[in-house]
Amino acid sequence: MDASYFLRHFLAGIKYRCTKAISSAKENYPTFEVGSGVRTPLEILSHISYVLRCAQSVFNSDTKLDVNLKSWEEEVEQFYKEIELLNKYISNGIPDRERIVEKLLQGPLSDAMTHVGQLSMIRRIAGDPITGESFFDADIKI
Repeated sequence: MDASYFLRHFLAGIKYRCTKAISSAKENYPTFEVGSGVRTPLEILSHISYVLRCAQSVFNSDTKLDVNLKSWEEEVEQFYKEIELLNKYISNGIPDRERIVEKLLQGPLSDAMTHVGQLSMIRRIAGDPITGESFFDADIKI
C-alpha cells in the first residue's frame, strides 16, 4: 500500500470520529461554552474545515483559506465537503515535495483529529456524551 492509501484512511478516521461527535447532538451543543477563550463546537468545526483547506492547498495553490463562520448545519455540510475534496486530491496523487506525507500527517491532519477529540469532550461536558466504542474494531474505510 502506498502513502496515499494511509493518508486517505486517516481522513476516513477523522470523518468517522467527527460524525460520531456531531451527529444527533442536542440543540445547545453547537454554541455550548466551556469557558472564556475556549472555542464553541461551531467554532471548532469551522476551524477543522479551515485546517482541511490548508491541507488542500498543498495540492491546489488556489485554495481559499478564508474563514466565515456559518450556521451549524452549514458548517457540518462544509466539513464533509472539505474532507471529500481533500480525499479526492490525495487519490489523484501526492505532490513531489520533500516529506509532504509526513508534513500532512503531523500538521493539518493531526490537528484536525485533535479538534475532533475536543468536539467529543465538549459534547460530554454539555451532558450529551457519544456512545463509546473500540475504534480499533470500528469499520472505518476509505
